Amino acid sequence: MPGKRKTAPAIDARSSGETLAVGRIVRPHGVRGAMLFEPYSDLVSAVVPGIRVQLGEGRTSAAVVACRKHGARYLLELKGHPSRESAERWRNAELRLPADQVPALPPGTYFHWQLLGLSVVTEDGTVLGQLAEILTTGANDVYLVRGEREILLPATSEVIRQVDPASGRLVVHLLPGLID
Repeated sequence: MPGKRKTAPAIDARSSGETLAVGRIVRPHGVRGAMLFEPYSDLVSAVVPGIRVQLGEGRTSAAVVACRKHGARYLLELKGHPSRESAERWRNAELRLPADQVPALPPGTYFHWQLLGLSVVTEDGTVLGQLAEILTTGANDVYLVRGEREILLPATSEVIRQVDPASGRLVVHLLPGLID
């Protein structure tokens, strides 16, 4: 696949692996329990009526009654929160979705949390280190690999040859000039 290797937005590093952070409750909205919700990414599209979400550090479960766009944010209504006072409890709480409730990504596209921590090896098996950070640039993402030294690798099909989160490996082809 030529060109840029696609990855999801950087916020996905907030994931624990079993749930994904979708955004945070900013504040109550109105008097009937609605909450102003700030999404971290387009994962907000998975927050639909009937789905169960988790709120705050205690991961309290609640069913979504409604979620609709409100300017740059969303208005969220949850079952069991009929008043402003009950919604106030969740001010600044993180909203999470179970990972199995999130729609599958297209082939060749990964959440950042799936890539961070992968062992980065060359095609001949030389270990370069671990993928420590993903930098988002205008043209393509850049992977920061930490090992004996730090290496910056463009996330393009010319460099990234195989991504295998299940085995914990990222196989790369080092183009001339990438490493001194």
